[in-house]
Amino acid sequence: MTHERELPEAPDSRNAPALPDSPELTPTTEAPTPSPDLSVVIPAYNEQHRLTPTLDAITHHLAAHDARWPEWEIVVADDGSTDGTGDLVTARQDPRIRLVTIPRNRGKGHALRLGVATSLGRRVLVTDADLATPIDELERLDKALTEGNSAAIGSRSVPGATIGARQHRLRELLGRAGNLLIRRTTLPGIRDTQCGFKLYDGDRAREAYAASRVNGWGIDVEVLRHLHRAGLPVAEVPVRWSHQPGSKVAPLDYARALAEITRITLRSLSSLRSLHSLRSLHSLRSLHSLRPADLFAPFLFLLMSVALYSGRFFDPAHRYLPDSLRDQNQWEWFFAVTADNVAHFRNPLFSDLQGFPDGVNLMANTVMLGLSVPLTPLTLLAGPAVALSLVMTLGLAATAAAWYRLIVKYVVRGRIAAFLGASLAAFAPPMVSHAHAHPNFVVLFMIPLIIDRALRLCAGTRVVRDGVVLGLMAAYQVFFGEEPLLLAALGMLLFAAAYAAVRRDAARESWRPLVRGVLIGASVCLPLVVYPLVWQFAGPQSYTDIEHNPRSFNSPLALLSFAERSWLAGDADTANALAFNTTEQNAFYGWPLILLAFAILVRLWEQALVKALAFTAVAAAFLSLGREFRIPLTDLTVPGPWKLLADKPLFEAVIESRVAMICAPALGMLLALAVDRRLAARPLSTRYVGLLGVGLALLPLIPAPLKAVDRVDVPAFIANGAWKSYVREGESLVPVPLPDPGDAEALHWQTEAGLGFKLAGGYFNGPYGDERVGIYGAEPRFTSNLLRDVRNSGQVPPVNESWREQARVDLAYWRAGVLVLAPQPNDGALRETVAKLVGGPGRWVDGVWVWDLHERGLA
Repeated sequence: MTHERELPEAPDSRNAPALPDSPELTPTTEAPTPSPDLSVVIPAYNEQHRLTPTLDAITHHLAAHDARWPEWEIVVADDGSTDGTGDLVTARQDPRIRLVTIPRNRGKGHALRLGVATSLGRRVLVTDADLATPIDELERLDKALTEGNSAAIGSRSVPGATIGARQHRLRELLGRAGNLLIRRTTLPGIRDTQCGFKLYDGDRAREAYAASRVNGWGIDVEVLRHLHRAGLPVAEVPVRWSHQPGSKVAPLDYARALAEITRITLRSLSSLRSLHSLRSLHSLRSLHSLRPADLFAPFLFLLMSVALYSGRFFDPAHRYLPDSLRDQNQWEWFFAVTADNVAHFRNPLFSDLQGFPDGVNLMANTVMLGLSVPLTPLTLLAGPAVALSLVMTLGLAATAAAWYRLIVKYVVRGRIAAFLGASLAAFAPPMVSHAHAHPNFVVLFMIPLIIDRALRLCAGTRVVRDGVVLGLMAAYQVFFGEEPLLLAALGMLLFAAAYAAVRRDAARESWRPLVRGVLIGASVCLPLVVYPLVWQFAGPQSYTDIEHNPRSFNSPLALLSFAERSWLAGDADTANALAFNTTEQNAFYGWPLILLAFAILVRLWEQALVKALAFTAVAAAFLSLGREFRIPLTDLTVPGPWKLLADKPLFEAVIESRVAMICAPALGMLLALAVDRRLAARPLSTRYVGLLGVGLALLPLIPAPLKAVDRVDVPAFIANGAWKSYVREGESLVPVPLPDPGDAEALHWQTEAGLGFKLAGGYFNGPYGDERVGIYGAEPRFTSNLLRDVRNSGQVPPVNESWREQARVDLAYWRAGVLVLAPQPNDGALRETVAKLVGGPGRWVDGVWVWDLHERGLA
């Protein structure tokens, strides 16, 4: 996460802090340039003898590190000193060193609260006047904030800390006892809250100190408690520390600090009791941290999704997305048959309404039972076209909102940056391509929630609860789509490996609770999904593997080119040459975005998160190139990394080009980091130039609304129910040619007829042959192949008696009651061929040619 963040509340504490205008405060020097890189806040009470070397050490250190801290300020909060403390500061006549005076001694907490309130820095260092922790340790704390924490506290109690001169044994024992009490009651997990050397994100510090009420030594606990309750990460960093003579902590102050800590704890417990449960407390905390932007962003995502689907959204029953090929008909059938199964208490994992008589293994066809089952009432009431349209439109918006919340929680606090990052994650070119036809790759809001739960496990605070929730989430995602879950797991593994390599300390702390939580999640998930998975892989009409299009990999050029639906730069010819159909344009991020990502990587290379995200995106893009790939502009072919996974269980069914979809959220988070940094950049010219570059990179990715056309009318023979007199119980209706992946309009007939008849043939994934290899569509037979060839060629074959006998066998296998030929290209050749096969011409009935097989003794 970046350290340059938006302020969470509407007032800007950098420009107009309320507290400095208090009558107690009297700034004595001119304010420095707004928003320096670092503010050092020093509370001081009668520090005349120790303050001078402290100020010298700090100014010399910052001058020596001007590349990291080009602009800084020191704020000395004089807590009613009666010696020459204030005069030491004003005598320096350095506008970067400011004095805030308080008329009477109120305590360290009061001085810190007012000193931090007047600070202007993007980061705030709070240090004691004795500088018991050397200023050189600032770099360690700065590294921790760069890696995504909102605060880094110098600690004497974690491995790696060194202690020089020790304080009195009694003080040391009292300090340890106090820290133990704090860990047990107020701040679990933090070993040393009282070391006076802490670095904060500036906005977080001003918010936390402004919310504090303690005036004494307990303010450190109160501030850290505020950050903890807000869910902000705090790092405990080992430092060098040495006791300095002249401590202002009197024995009575330990009792006062204990009383303050007790009050803080009691306030927390009182709040907990008033909310009745920890769940309510979490909800209130989330509500408190909610900003207007957090409500406005999902609304904007919804508008974006409606705009994308505008051609179909307002009349889904009569509009069709032609670039979905036949998938819109297929998915509407999935929703319709699931609702029918649920309404009639049938097995939702199987149906024989299509592919009759063998049927369809619905679990092996990704019918999204996680949504199609609960949406049964809507499907039955409004129809499958409306249900599918709402699922895809609302699901895409929900996916964007889920990425937005994840980015706000873990990557950046700035809402504008988070919105742009989530927009790229959810509306990237691959997502828009799948938005034509694949709701299982559009409705992905569970994936960010699963990632969030895995990150919670890394913290190790509630491993059992988070593990159980992770298991339930994974089980639910299985009923949304297993392939997206597998790709998400692959992306998380790539990210975890990269992050562990650059943050080995974090990996050492996280791997045990993460592994334990994953095992708990697996023990919860597997019992819930074992039966559906056994049905999927070993049940009726299951298959072992499925052959994909030979071009189901990405060319390196596809990663740099623009998708067909790019509003400004789309080129259908180029996109179609680099992808095997419009629904599988799984890359096409465009060269401007790739250049922007490279610039972000160079500019923010010091951040571990950036390195891990960049590795994830590059590795996913590389894997998507397939088993082997040709180097562009050459004839040289080299082995691809996907060859290592292609034949492994689970991965053998994955379309490898889809692995590039992992790049979308990774690039979205990198974009959020860059925009957040640019929005805080100075001078303004630098900010505007950077944002202009971001805009130019994103502009070609804005998608045009998906193309929609008027839907082909269902023949009156189907719509008015005339088919009922031809199809008897246990028989099927056989369209000519049989429905298949090339033409599945008959599935629309069936849904419009209320699933009243069964169909031979169809568009689904099913087995073929004794080895049960997966194919698209029903297992082909002689007659279905013959009719498909006639449709494609327009040529009438020489039908002989053996062909007619084979047709009778096939019609008997399908239990056909009627053959139906609707007007279509080459329908004349089809009509003549069918007449030869069944021994006579058909009749024209309500807009179609009909062959009643009962009359001909073939039913």
